Amino acid sequence: MSLLVVGLSHRSAPVSVLERASLSADAKVKLLHDTLAAEPAAEATVLATCNRIELYADVDKFHAGVAELSTLLAQHSGVALEELTPYLYVHYEDRAVHHLFSVACGLDSMVVGEGQILGQIKDALALGQELHTAGRLINDLFQQALRVGKRAHSETGIDRAGQSLVTFGLEQLAVREPVADWAAGKRALVIGAGSMSSLAAATLARVGVAEIAVANRTAERAERLAEILVASGTGVVARAVAMSAVVDELALADVVVSCTGATGLVLTGDDVAAAVAGGPAGHSPTPPLPETGATPRTPSQGSWGLRPQTPAPQSPAGLELADADVLARLVAAAEGGQRRLADAGAARTIVPAAPAEDVCPVGDGRSALAGVDAGSLELHGAWADQGEAAAQRQPRRVVRSQGDGAVPVRLALLDLAMPRDIDAAVHRIPGVRLVDIESLAEASADAPMAADVDAVKGIVAEEVAAFGAAQRAAHITPTVVALRAMAAEVVAMEVARLDGRVPDLDERQRAEVTQTVRRVVDKLLHAPTVRVKQLASEPGGAGYAEALRELFDLDPQTVASVSRADAADPKNDDPGRAS
Repeated sequence: MSLLVVGLSHRSAPVSVLERASLSADAKVKLLHDTLAAEPAAEATVLATCNRIELYADVDKFHAGVAELSTLLAQHSGVALEELTPYLYVHYEDRAVHHLFSVACGLDSMVVGEGQILGQIKDALALGQELHTAGRLINDLFQQALRVGKRAHSETGIDRAGQSLVTFGLEQLAVREPVADWAAGKRALVIGAGSMSSLAAATLARVGVAEIAVANRTAERAERLAEILVASGTGVVARAVAMSAVVDELALADVVVSCTGATGLVLTGDDVAAAVAGGPAGHSPTPPLPETGATPRTPSQGSWGLRPQTPAPQSPAGLELADADVLARLVAAAEGGQRRLADAGAARTIVPAAPAEDVCPVGDGRSALAGVDAGSLELHGAWADQGEAAAQRQPRRVVRSQGDGAVPVRLALLDLAMPRDIDAAVHRIPGVRLVDIESLAEASADAPMAADVDAVKGIVAEEVAAFGAAQRAAHITPTVVALRAMAAEVVAMEVARLDGRVPDLDERQRAEVTQTVRRVVDKLLHAPTVRVKQLASEPGGAGYAEALRELFDLDPQTVASVSRADAADPKNDDPGRAS
């Protein structure tokens, strides 16, 4: 195993760099194809979220792999290598495994313990499988990472150490007030209908907002999410609006959550200033809501509002049974205060897979690497830790707001997109409170760590050791198989030779002689092969396979053919194992 990961995250780079280095769906595909075309890499996949972009690859050369993967990240992210290098980190072999397992458990998340990263790891594995860039190592690694993450959440209280990004963001908007009290009766605008936006809408409904407008580039997805919210039994009024009506809706909203994949700003400073000042000219206030039924909206507001007839959950026309089941899980998770994969998984299921513009993505010159001392790149360490120090030197702004003083908060904005959807300058507008990815990172840095974090670290260490042992043992398996194949061939040759020299043996005698020879060979090989597997599974045991090949003069081509056949086994990359 020669696993290498090169990446950057909220821990190593400021948000301004992460924002520029984000990868679109097409860029991820091209990055993986180019990685496999590069000489050092045999397989690869990319983990790109709102606050990290990491390229995982199986490489045959460490330094060449670091140079190639760093260059490819720079090329496809659009950030020059000279600028990107100070914020990159590198992990190799066991340290790379340890890093991914820690990420899967939420230890490396912006909000420690959040479970949404598990869905993103599963997406990264699915992308590698779909593009056939993920081989045995990447498949085994990411499937095991999913199991480790689920184990950490089920066996420890890591969920208590953190919250979902949505819940944490709403708490930052509410400041010192309970979220339920702060949200009661408010009108909300949710921009986007991907997994994060869907989770935000469900959370807003749970905490008691009166009305939610959902805007999305694909109208059908916005309408579907609105229907599901209505059926949630929370009593919220939900409706879909066109993206062209977002500016008008802004004047009616008290709280806005935005998470799209747009490359430019969705809400500008002028849009927010106009909304706070009273909205577009001629915009009439929304009429009072009736007790039941649908509420007519003004033309600029899009479709009719949807209101449930009773507080009990129900499926609107056209809503499939699967959606009702997902809805029940989503509502149960929200009511129970769960902040784990169940939240993200439900939100991801209720809406079909989003195109690049509807989800919250995150994430030349080799000459930049020429000036880096290769000896300083520890084989099992992180490269360029100065990026994290630079990020820590940024001014601390827990909440960007003009609403903490005498001016009451007229509009609360939560921007969960990367790159950002909302102009960061809006926090200077009186009456506006803005919470974005950067301020969430700053706030979470001061959050208390639960004692369960230590238990999760123990699980990670245990699983890393087990994974490494399994990989090292698997590495020697082709050699052992080739050895036994050679022994079987020797037995067959000797039995044939015996037939020529003693032709009078009957079938029973010949069978008995053949079985005796086989038993002798098996007993002679049993102890050495079992022991060599045990030794190979220990750190530093990679040389035992080579020793075995030398001692028994095994044909390298035979060993290689066994390895290829084993790697081609469909059991090794069955997507179902990732669930």
